[in-house]
Amino acid sequence: MALSNKLKFSNKNHSSFFTEVRHKVDHYFKSNNIEKKANGAMWTKAIVFLSCFIVLYFLIISNLFSPLTMLLFAVLLGIISAFIGFNICHDAIHGALSSNSKVNKIFSTVFHFVGANPYVWNITHNVVHHTYTNIAGHDEDLEIAPGLIRLSDDDKLTSMHRFQHYYAFPLYCLASLSWVFRKDYKKFFQAKVGECISPKHPRIEYFNLFFFKFLYYFLFFGLPVILTDITWWQGIIGFVALHFAQGLVMGLVFQLAHVVEGTEFPTPDVEGNMEDAWAEHQMRTTANFSMKSKSAAFLLGGLNQQVEHHLFPKICHIHYPAISKIVRETAHQYQLPYIENITFWDALKSHYTILKKFSVA
Repeated sequence: MALSNKLKFSNKNHSSFFTEVRHKVDHYFKSNNIEKKANGAMWTKAIVFLSCFIVLYFLIISNLFSPLTMLLFAVLLGIISAFIGFNICHDAIHGALSSNSKVNKIFSTVFHFVGANPYVWNITHNVVHHTYTNIAGHDEDLEIAPGLIRLSDDDKLTSMHRFQHYYAFPLYCLASLSWVFRKDYKKFFQAKVGECISPKHPRIEYFNLFFFKFLYYFLFFGLPVILTDITWWQGIIGFVALHFAQGLVMGLVFQLAHVVEGTEFPTPDVEGNMEDAWAEHQMRTTANFSMKSKSAAFLLGGLNQQVEHHLFPKICHIHYPAISKIVRETAHQYQLPYIENITFWDALKSHYTILKKFSVA
């Protein structure tokens, strides 16, 4: 992707910090004879999540349960969909799941079945977000709900923003619905993503966008209504409940990695230059949380260890706990921040504080 408004990170001798931390991480894998991609534990986890997804879906369309029970299944399906996105699709689209590109491609396709487009995600996340993290006007992940949630001093302040630290959390429930019906289409057809000029899309991606979207609508709304005794309006309630659950999980996890106390929201100078080298920039704009929690490690696909992920996106997240010690020690050696909230609730409170901070001038 090409920049329409050129932005450059400082060279700083090609970042001696990143050179050293990458050397140490490479040495860790080589000296321990460990593959950087998915191991047995990762594939086991993938099987567990995909199996839960398939079982819940078939329980819903089996027509063996009451509408209320089916609604519960829909909520659980939404939560599992988020975990599949975190653990399987996220790594696959980064090329971190397998050293075989075809395997990554296959598991990237799973993203369609949780409502999102892997091609669009690659542009908005892999290219734009990972390069221009927390830079207003460039990182579109800061545009959670344009006009409703303010995360930059450059954003226009309205009277509504006084309450954003209260209404932001329920608003996150809409994240997945927006993705399914709006975001992918908008990002695909807009001329720029952030300040990056969108590439000329391959023809097959036009087909994939519309074919898989309509397949998703059919599988998760049309088919349950056709095969079961629920009415169309009950089908809508189930579909919305699925995405409310999925959206809330997604919204909370994504925000706790970059929009918390301690993370910076740097801006370029008038010539479009950033003060830091890219790797140092990542250390100042990214945070970890719940690093000691085994449940967070299992469920969140390494998104609770975003520092390691942003430095090494092509390493499978299953290895982040091990290399985090290396990253932390090297960051301290170079007097760089290593931002961490000890628990999920610490991170949640910190995010609330940031929302409140930007609610006023």
